[in-house]
Amino acid sequence: MSEQVLMDLLQAIALFFLNPVWLIAIVAAVGLGYFRVKRERRSFLVRLHPGLTEMKRLLAESWLPALIVSILISGIGLTVDITWIALFSAVAILSMISFYYLAASPIYFAAIAFFGLYAFQQWGPNFAYRGWTPADVDLFGGMALTVPVIAGIFLIVEGFLVRRHTAAYASPFLTKTNRGLRAAAFKSKRLWLLPILFLVPGDFLSGIAPYWPQFTLGATAFSFLPVPIIIGFSQVARASFPDVLFPKIGQAITFIGAVVIAVGAFAWWMPILGWAALLIGVVGRLVLSILVAVRERKGGFAAAPQSAGVIIAGILPDSPGEKLGLVPGECIRKVNGIQVSNEKELYDAIQVNAAHCRLQVIGRDGEVRLMQQVLYRHDHHRLGLLVVR
Repeated sequence: MSEQVLMDLLQAIALFFLNPVWLIAIVAAVGLGYFRVKRERRSFLVRLHPGLTEMKRLLAESWLPALIVSILISGIGLTVDITWIALFSAVAILSMISFYYLAASPIYFAAIAFFGLYAFQQWGPNFAYRGWTPADVDLFGGMALTVPVIAGIFLIVEGFLVRRHTAAYASPFLTKTNRGLRAAAFKSKRLWLLPILFLVPGDFLSGIAPYWPQFTLGATAFSFLPVPIIIGFSQVARASFPDVLFPKIGQAITFIGAVVIAVGAFAWWMPILGWAALLIGVVGRLVLSILVAVRERKGGFAAAPQSAGVIIAGILPDSPGEKLGLVPGECIRKVNGIQVSNEKELYDAIQVNAAHCRLQVIGRDGEVRLMQQVLYRHDHHRLGLLVVR
């Protein structure tokens, strides 16, 4: 008997790690790195970060928020139906396969899964699977409260991740301006995976995995179900710099999440407000994406070429340029006392004094700074700078 229990537990754990969301997320993250490296090499003949960066950071940046969210969901007692989780995961998989991460916010997944269940109740009321029927889901009861609150929490986590972890890994690329010149824009396309522990009521899981741990409260049985949740983000910054634009986007997403939670909490007394909260979240997140995209497309390029000097588009990690504190958008006017206006002149001026480099830099604020750095034999011969050329 004990061997059978152990085998069922191992099978359940194996099925969790073989969840298609996990597998597709890993493949998608590798694909993100592959296409980013191709784009960077097409513009600068060198990549900024290794190709597996997105895959390595898939879980590294999100495991702590996932732990906090799991504790919150379990501690507050926010239960959700397993079919909502299944639909949520299915929509997330479709989003990852499409690579359209502009629409990979969890508020979209949560709303589509919720209203999809409602449509299922209307057009498939006689469907049954292992004792489950659409009528078992009370969308005007507990689900009207728990789903908006959970979706709002996910939005707050999305805002936190966008604010903290997108600007540092924004990928520069060269594009043409309206006047036919080349300017730099910055693209951040990220994917995060959060292992979330959901609280699922009923004995549906016991029918699939008889020895899956359960506990009872009153006459209702509950199970803890670990589910991989994905959050995607995609945005191009060209009229603003990523370290300015992306944190603002993250703050706006966090605010939308707080509003969704606040409105959804009132579903305790008026369930229809839970439906309204989901719609507010979807509309708010969609409007935010549209407003940012329109403003970035209409504005000029923040990293546009200038008549005098070389504009920095990116800095290689651990390079002399990073040690100098250079940032994208700054303009190098002189190198070792020699005025430069293109990449070749920059390289030639560096070679004038290959052991000690002195720069005159115009910051984003227009202030002139004088900088110097000792160069070693293993240092990048262009200070590790990706420039607009």
